Amino acid sequence: MADPAVDAAGASEGERHSAHKEGFFALALGSVGVVFGDIGTSPLYAMREALHHAAEGLPLREAVLGVVSLITWALILIVTIKYVFFLMRADNKGEGGTLALMALAQRFVPRRSGWVFLLGVMGAALFYGDGIITPAISVLSAVEGLKDAPGLGHRLAPFVLPVSAGILIALFLVQSRGTAQVARYFGPITAVWFLVLAGLGVYHIADDPSVFMGLSPHYGIIFLIHNGFLGFVILGSVFLAVTGAEALYADMGHFGKRPIRAAWLFFVLPALLLNYLGQGAMVLAEPATRENPFFRMIPEIAYWPVLLLATVATVIASQAVITGAFSMTQQAVSLGLFPRIDIRRTSETQAGQIFVPPVNMMLLVGVLLLLFMFRESSKLAAAYGIAVTGAMFVDTLLFFVIIRWMWKRPLWQAILGAGVFGLIDVVFISSNLLKIPQGAWLPLVMGAGLVLLMLTWRRGADILTAKSRRDSLPLAELSDILRARAPHRAPGTAIFLTSDPDTAPVALMHNLKHNKVLHEKNIILTVHTAETPRVADDQRVRIEPVNDDFKKVHITYGFMETPNVPKALGLCRKQGLKFDIMATSFFLGRRSVVPSAHSGMPLWQDRVFIFLMKNAANPTDFYKIPPGRVVELGTQVTV
Repeated sequence: MADPAVDAAGASEGERHSAHKEGFFALALGSVGVVFGDIGTSPLYAMREALHHAAEGLPLREAVLGVVSLITWALILIVTIKYVFFLMRADNKGEGGTLALMALAQRFVPRRSGWVFLLGVMGAALFYGDGIITPAISVLSAVEGLKDAPGLGHRLAPFVLPVSAGILIALFLVQSRGTAQVARYFGPITAVWFLVLAGLGVYHIADDPSVFMGLSPHYGIIFLIHNGFLGFVILGSVFLAVTGAEALYADMGHFGKRPIRAAWLFFVLPALLLNYLGQGAMVLAEPATRENPFFRMIPEIAYWPVLLLATVATVIASQAVITGAFSMTQQAVSLGLFPRIDIRRTSETQAGQIFVPPVNMMLLVGVLLLLFMFRESSKLAAAYGIAVTGAMFVDTLLFFVIIRWMWKRPLWQAILGAGVFGLIDVVFISSNLLKIPQGAWLPLVMGAGLVLLMLTWRRGADILTAKSRRDSLPLAELSDILRARAPHRAPGTAIFLTSDPDTAPVALMHNLKHNKVLHEKNIILTVHTAETPRVADDQRVRIEPVNDDFKKVHITYGFMETPNVPKALGLCRKQGLKFDIMATSFFLGRRSVVPSAHSGMPLWQDRVFIFLMKNAANPTDFYKIPPGRVVELGTQVTV
């Protein structure tokens, strides 16, 4: 998940440091509205789903204490120990998240490892699956409170689905306008939500104080042993209580480790535990309430305000997921997992305020399909969890690399450290796999499709780069040819964008071949992506003189930054390279790709790659180059 106000994946270095100066309390409060929005809405459905399975043929007391114990220790083992105390130590220049962890692991693994890259791709794909299900189940579970509204439930029940759809459509439609103006209220509103959760829990614990026995792991273990396969099935529903845990790691770059840890340990975790204990105590006292324990625990006088607050809290949680998807897309494009995508800024002052139209449309269509396919949050719960457990398992495997090679621990310590968490992940994954016939197949199919797209794009791009290198002339050799046969010189500066600075760009060769001119100054420009989130301005630009005719300019961005070539070129003046941008022409090579059955990929994969390439964003827009200064020269290539 990501920060709707200033997303961790897009905030500049200066903004991040200024954010940390806001004050510890302000950062902790801000994290409550962003980092914990998803896990904070789990009480709406987690206990209900777990008790639904546990209460079938089991003594009620054993079921309730067993479920309370399992939820409690899932929160402690997965969220507190795994993420808060261990994974948050494995940061990439202060940033977290699957792709940041992948980039960090690739820096330290001894050899360039394909499996580390594949893990990052799988983690990113599963994140999108989570990003589609979270808004659907969160908003729908809150609006379903209309069914239990005092005196009006039977009349309002038919409106649950259209109201949920309306809220979600409105949420996605406002993304293009940005959320900076309302995001400042997310923290306080979500803090009130957690206080309400705690208050409702305390209010009902008195119904049966013996529910505190469920805090002991003994009851969870006995519950699993006594109930065998059924207990294993129930673990899939118990896991719903910890969905959103990965947000602690993904968003630490903006809020910092200490504020997030403090908010979790001293505010969020106690509120969640109190609410689950209250739900358990109420069900022990009134067994009929297990059908929908959260909404049954609300006093009639406070029902409508709490229902409204629950709906707002789920919208905030959904907003964090949507912004996180935009952030993940920006990282994936920078790391070469996706083609260039139209990424727009919605704020002049906050770098994290971005809007990605294709991703927004994909999420909206996916969310509405889920909503009308499943129609109830109980059925959606079957599809939920598998994507999150998979993403958590990816984090654990990458964590092994960090322990072994970044922290330089012995192999047995790396196996032990990652193995304990991996065993817990595998148990939850196995339990969630049992839900495949009920709907868990959907995020798996979607994730597999995204993995295929990313691998196809990466493979196709590598093939094109290799072919261009084979068919191109080394830049040093071209310089010798030009000295022997000097072409006509045109005034001004020409900048040639290329991914391979050691060979003559296609656009340069076409310009010499067809126009028979060479500019007075020629810059071979290459934009690199670092394996760190951000790059300082003093390390942004590197100039490498070739001869009097050519200079190589290397511009480097972190994988969480948005490229802006003209702005970066302005830094060249400090290194003695001066030019007037209005007397500068940017030459871009546009490749027309055609499929070939005898090339590097199967024909069907060629067609997928070509489709992605045709729908990629224009490099002029992506790199923020003035359109009036661009010249495009085309060539045809087979893949």
